[in-house]
Amino acid sequence: MKPASAARITRLFSFVLTVTAVFFSSLSQAASKIELDSRAQAVLNKLYQEQPAAADLGNKAAGVLVFPRIIKGGVGVGGELGEGVLTAANSTPQYYRLTSLSFGFQLGGQAKSEVVMFMTEAALRQFRESDGWEAGVDGSIAVIEFGVGREIDTNSIRDPIIAFVFDNKGLMYNLSLEGSKFWKITKN
Repeated sequence: MKPASAARITRLFSFVLTVTAVFFSSLSQAASKIELDSRAQAVLNKLYQEQPAAADLGNKAAGVLVFPRIIKGGVGVGGELGEGVLTAANSTPQYYRLTSLSFGFQLGGQAKSEVVMFMTEAALRQFRESDGWEAGVDGSIAVIEFGVGREIDTNSIRDPIIAFVFDNKGLMYNLSLEGSKFWKITKN
C-alpha cells in the first residue's frame, strides 16, 4: 500500500470515528423524564393539529408511543437513536429507546419524530412484555402516509400497529421502520 493511500484511509477512519462519537454522545445528553414528557406531548399536539384523522386514530389506540426527536446519521455505517414515552389508559408512562443500524452508501444526518400507535390491546401487551422489540421481526408497523387531497378512512385501518414519521418540514413519505429496535428504559 502506498503511503498516500494509508494516510487517506487513516483520515477517513478518524472522520468516521469522530462522527460516530458525536452521534452516540447524544445518549449522555438524554432528556429528563419531565423534558421527554413535555416534548412528546408537543409532537403529539402538532400531529393531531395537522392531521385530524391521526387524532381520531389516537383516540382509538390502546397505547401511543411518541419519540419527539430521533437522530439519524451515517458515513458508510448509519444509525439512529431516540428516546420516547409510551402512554396507555390506566397505566403510568413507560420510557423507551429506539436504535437501528444500517450499512451501505450513506452520508449525512437528519432529525425526525415518530408517533407509534398500538391499535389493539394484544399488540400493546406483546410490545410491553418484550425485551428488545424489533420492527419487522417481533411485529410489523404500518407507516401511515398523508398526501395532498388524500383522506384517510380511520374506520378501515386494520393494522395492529401504525406509525407517523415527521421531519422538521412535516410528514415524511415512503418510510419503513423495519430493523428499528425498541428497548424499555428507566427515566428519572
